[in-house]
Amino acid sequence: PCSSPGACGFPDARTTGPRIALERHDTGNMSVKTDGMVIKGWDIRGSLDVYANDVTVIDSRITSTNWWGINLRPGFSGLRVLHTTITAVPGKGPDNGGVDYAVSNMGGSSIEVGWCDISVFGNALSMGQGDLHDNYVHDIVPFRNQGGEWQHTDAVISGGGNKGRLTIRHNTLLNPVPVHQGASAAIGLFADTGTVSSVVVDGNWLAGGAYALYGGGPGATGIQVTDNVFSAEYHPNAGAYGLVAAWNAGGAGNVWRGNRTADGRPVVPEPSP
Repeated sequence: PCSSPGACGFPDARTTGPRIALERHDTGNMSVKTDGMVIKGWDIRGSLDVYANDVTVIDSRITSTNWWGINLRPGFSGLRVLHTTITAVPGKGPDNGGVDYAVSNMGGSSIEVGWCDISVFGNALSMGQGDLHDNYVHDIVPFRNQGGEWQHTDAVISGGGNKGRLTIRHNTLLNPVPVHQGASAAIGLFADTGTVSSVVVDGNWLAGGAYALYGGGPGATGIQVTDNVFSAEYHPNAGAYGLVAAWNAGGAGNVWRGNRTADGRPVVPEPSP
């Protein structure tokens, strides 16, 4: 049984974020256009819009007033975001004060996000392919769009249709937002833009959302969900409505193994209708 993520070896504030002293940079929305650029030790007041390959952001902090923290644009690849704190100022940004993505991968290949402390953003880690490991996502803030509607919130969200692999391994993923204010999941694998395939969800601490995990839906294939802990810190069944939804038990290559609640009980998804 686990009393808290940090007590049981999962990421928290002590194991994520920058490891060195930082220098303030008031960048605003900064466009990064130099291949191989390394941003290290920056305390950024703004956001990064990446139009370059093989950019690394490491040992830094981003406090955004935009709808993203770091956004990799289509046609570019190789982004790495490591040991960085990414947060936002609620009430800022162009979408009526809504903040969406801490890290967004709009590029055509995998990116790496590791040992990062991420908060506030409604959809913290947004991508169809990438290597997400050892991150601490917490204190997501609900927000309305310009039409006054609550927007969905997820610690990790993928819309499907990806051509590469998405690996989500050894993260603490918390979504404390109430359902009536838009909570979707701790991990949301949705078929919004295509079939969900080739996803590894391994060894994470999950809590919150309507369901803690949305598993990809009836067409999902190659989804491996193993050795995750589902916590009741916000809801008795991890999510407001339950632990898992949209799990395709019969999909080719789908694996469900070793998942349990924080008090040690096995988690078995209910058959999808």
